[in-house]
Amino acid sequence: MPDEDGPAQQEAPTVPAPGLGSLVMDVVRGRVGELRRERGGLWSLRPIEGGQHWTVAPADTRPVTPGERLRAETTRRNARSRGALL
Repeated sequence: MPDEDGPAQQEAPTVPAPGLGSLVMDVVRGRVGELRRERGGLWSLRPIEGGQHWTVAPADTRPVTPGERLRAETTRRNARSRGALL
């Protein structure tokens, strides 16, 4: 029998923020980024090789896999060896 107060509303699950500097995968964009800050319920991610940051909803991220972490760290080292600003 339906609830007399109406259907129960489910809250969106909250995703705990990993530590600043952690690597996360933006599943919408398919990019790995470094967590720079959290503001207004959104996370600011920075590309591993440097460049313009982007904003993502925490629900659109996941932890990186070991392979993704290795690729990201290699990308960072290669950017530094080229003299890219990080």
